[in-house]
Amino acid sequence: MIIEIGIVAGEIWHFLDQHGEVDLKDLTKSLDRSPENILMSLGWLAREGHVILIQSQDSYRISLRKDA
Repeated sequence: MIIEIGIVAGEIWHFLDQHGEVDLKDLTKSLDRSPENILMSLGWLAREGHVILIQSQDSYRISLRKDA
């Protein structure tokens, strides 16, 4: 499972690098992964300081941390 989370974290990083800031709902729709796997991978990226999560109404905006 930890390997899968790492793979999806890499996919998220590449997606954000190409598309910039996105809404969590749009990210989940764009990646062919389960929502649970995406959330676990985002947690990993956030813990490592690679992404910024900003709460926006009923969802979150996600972007890469530029200084990481």
